[in-house]
Amino acid sequence: MPKLGVNIDHIATLRELRKGTEPEPVFAALICESAGADSIVAHLREDRRHIKERDLYLLKQVIKARLNLEMSVAKDIVDIAAKIKPEQATLVPERRQELTTEGGLDVASNAKKIKGVKDILEKAGILVSLFIDPDKKQIACAQDIGVEMIELHTGRYADSRNQKEQDKYFKELEEANAFALKKGLIVNAGHGLNYYNVSRVAKIEGIEELNIGYSIVCRAAFMGLDRAVREMKVLIK
Repeated sequence: MPKLGVNIDHIATLRELRKGTEPEPVFAALICESAGADSIVAHLREDRRHIKERDLYLLKQVIKARLNLEMSVAKDIVDIAAKIKPEQATLVPERRQELTTEGGLDVASNAKKIKGVKDILEKAGILVSLFIDPDKKQIACAQDIGVEMIELHTGRYADSRNQKEQDKYFKELEEANAFALKKGLIVNAGHGLNYYNVSRVAKIEGIEELNIGYSIVCRAAFMGLDRAVREMKVLIK
């Protein structure tokens, strides 16, 4: 059974709508942890649109679950990560105009830069994961630069418009996962997963963790965060 990583970015998004002090992301993280979340995920974007440095320092001090920092390879973000020392850092592509991460890292075209960042983070004692598309070339390049872990981008599967499309992209995930496991990589997955499409992905043998945020926060608006996390845990089981 995969573990569940809960992304709390959109708790911070609500706070930033009014530029106020609530809701407090660290309180959300504690509720998620109590409800069974295996890790807490937060993305410190270059434009600081939701999560701030303060949030990360508080999370690192307070939560007992693993802190997974999603981040770009920008130098200032790398410097912050090296100071905070989350248990895990997941390197993701980032564009200022995007509403959410739109695809995986192009490791093949940026191997030298990504490896340099990976080495800095590992020196700080941080486990590094790469968020990549379910593409064998990218997986092979991830292994070549020496990471132990990847996260497969499930966006195409999650955004499928019909069953035929979903079947196609599900098979793509299955094959990518099998390929990565043969390469000796730890495999996580996430992006766009929700209460209706997660169970199928959770059944893929060998996936270590599913990272989910937006869907859980949306459901929490109606039934509370604790129950929303617990229901997602049931579906993954």
